[in-house]
Amino acid sequence: MMGSAMAQDFSIGPKVGVSQGNIAVNGEGYSSGDSKLGYHVGAFVRMGGSSFFIQPEFLYTNTGGQIIQKDDAGEERNIDASFNRLDIPMMLGFKVANFFRLQAGPIASILLDYKIEDAVQVAQDVDYRNATIGYQAGVGLDIGNLILDLKYESSLGKNSKSVAGFETDQRQNQIVLSAGFRLF
Repeated sequence: MMGSAMAQDFSIGPKVGVSQGNIAVNGEGYSSGDSKLGYHVGAFVRMGGSSFFIQPEFLYTNTGGQIIQKDDAGEERNIDASFNRLDIPMMLGFKVANFFRLQAGPIASILLDYKIEDAVQVAQDVDYRNATIGYQAGVGLDIGNLILDLKYESSLGKNSKSVAGFETDQRQNQIVLSAGFRLF
């Protein structure tokens, strides 16, 4: 029994997908706005046995969302955010019936660049962190060499502590749908 649990499996391949992201905001005069459709492209490696596995991924990700700023007079201003990141999720999982997976793990996100602007495309002064740690959790299906994942992602810490000099607690949240292809 221990020998079958220790049998090693190794897979590598490309991975692409889409996400629906928003920015959770907690601050005086700020609220979350509309979600943004994003994408990711990269590669995955899966290592493990017949039941448990570890799956690091290396992804270029474009995501974002909208922040609504309300002034003292009640006027609202929409601020659109777009982020380009290098995401490195480290999924730990459990296989059920050789085709269904439950998985969760940490994700390191390195901010490559970002664009924050209001409705008239005026750039906003935002102090974003260069890197954050978060988590992902979800389910997956293995159909032949095709792998499908549906995951929820959130940040464990603030992405930014201010917008235009005003205190906020911003955290990126998203639903991630992706497909990969095992080359071997």
